Amino acid sequence: MSKRAFLIFSLIFSLSGICFAGENNNLRTMFLNNQTNIMGINIRTFNAKDLNGNEIIDENEESGNFINAVERLNEIKGLGINTLHLLPITPVGKLKALGTAGSLYAISDFSSINEQLVDKNSKLSPEEQAEFFIKECHKRGIKVIIDLPSCGSYDLYLKSPELFIKDDKNISIVPTDWTDVRLLNTGNNNKLNHDVFDVHKKFIDMVLRLGADGIRADVATIKPSRFWTEIINYARSKDPEFMFLAEASDSWREPPSQYAEFTPYDELLKAGFDGYYGSFFNLKDWNANEFIEHIKFNNKLLKNYSEPKSVIMSFSTHDEVSPVILHGDVFSVMIAWLEGTLPFNPYAIDGLPYGDKYIYPWANGKAARTETDDDTYFVHRGKLDIFNFSRCPKGGQYGINKKVLDNFKRAYQFRNDNIDIITQGEFSQIKTKDEKVFAYMVTEKCKNPERIIVLGNLDFKNTKNNIKVKIPKLNKTSQIEFVQGDGSLKIHRNKLYTSLTPGEIEVVKINY
Repeated sequence: MSKRAFLIFSLIFSLSGICFAGENNNLRTMFLNNQTNIMGINIRTFNAKDLNGNEIIDENEESGNFINAVERLNEIKGLGINTLHLLPITPVGKLKALGTAGSLYAISDFSSINEQLVDKNSKLSPEEQAEFFIKECHKRGIKVIIDLPSCGSYDLYLKSPELFIKDDKNISIVPTDWTDVRLLNTGNNNKLNHDVFDVHKKFIDMVLRLGADGIRADVATIKPSRFWTEIINYARSKDPEFMFLAEASDSWREPPSQYAEFTPYDELLKAGFDGYYGSFFNLKDWNANEFIEHIKFNNKLLKNYSEPKSVIMSFSTHDEVSPVILHGDVFSVMIAWLEGTLPFNPYAIDGLPYGDKYIYPWANGKAARTETDDDTYFVHRGKLDIFNFSRCPKGGQYGINKKVLDNFKRAYQFRNDNIDIITQGEFSQIKTKDEKVFAYMVTEKCKNPERIIVLGNLDFKNTKNNIKVKIPKLNKTSQIEFVQGDGSLKIHRNKLYTSLTPGEIEVVKINY
């Protein structure tokens, strides 16, 4: 089906009055049109109440839950976010655990809600609380996708060993260094393990009951393509607009264990996923040409399928170190403006808009109390905490970085104001002579097009880089809007001159 045919079908379907579980859901269409601005959040920390400021949620304090999370939804809407990715909301394992609350990705039950995420004072059941939160999101025009963990906890293994792969000595498999989980036995393309398939169907049933709009599949590469095709078809039979996002990257080459299946990103897209992660998280290590080539790669890749596909700009995820730690606040600013101007779906992890460094003073020390068999505050330095009852990710001891927050809001507002140019325009590279400086242009498809021009300096250490680039058809009558930059940008004849400081990004809009 062509992209145009798909969109026509979606429009006809939405007007037909047919009722499914997600009758008001149009997330899949939004995503395939690159119109989802996604934020990943951990409900356990999202609106945690750290009253004494020690950055851990003590016994007399309130951790994040589905009820108090509603308090932040207007704020999130104000950032320009229209889709929330909820990191796993399923119960977590307590044995051989990491951290005092347990990793969100050590799933111990596929068909119920994590009790850690519920308000104990509410009369609503755990599932009703989750449903209430999602309804409040929908009232504000915010879609919700829910994370599906890829492996099972050790607790689940002890309860249901038939769900897991075992080696020659009948021992369960620990994939890579994920010591708190065990590898599920999904089977292969010739023969699926229906015990595992059935618990995943129960997960889909629960997510649909809650009213969610899609799922993000954690490490989707370790399950066979047939498994995903059947799961996706099952969900879409109930809600045709239910979106599926694969955690997969074109840079992933092998599975996390010799016992695991490996389905590469392109096969996952063929299996029915609407999109994947790409490798945008490698920006921290790329030169300008590598970055531009990855944009071109995705533009070309996503046109190779019979049905529409897209990708998220995964510059920041819960697996990535804070951009502020990597290259200072200028890197967070750069990421915000890239997401504001590139023709893919923006993705930000909670804390990024506030310049959070995810540095916790108690990290990896002994805990006063724990809900697991781990009495250490295990954390990944510089990454969103998914292991403990920690503070809300809005700066902590360092406070909110106002420069980062202002640029995030302005970049996302710019994207929303220029969404047609950005998502439907023509992307093209502008050549520069500096290997660390990228430049690109997005051109409106019409007789007298508007153009958005972006220049960025991936050299975060050295002094200013003087840049000169040629802009087609630029002349004296061209109207120039300086959107982002320090004001050093000049235009003479058909050339643009600027001096970029380390990590600086500049954006201009030209009307002919």
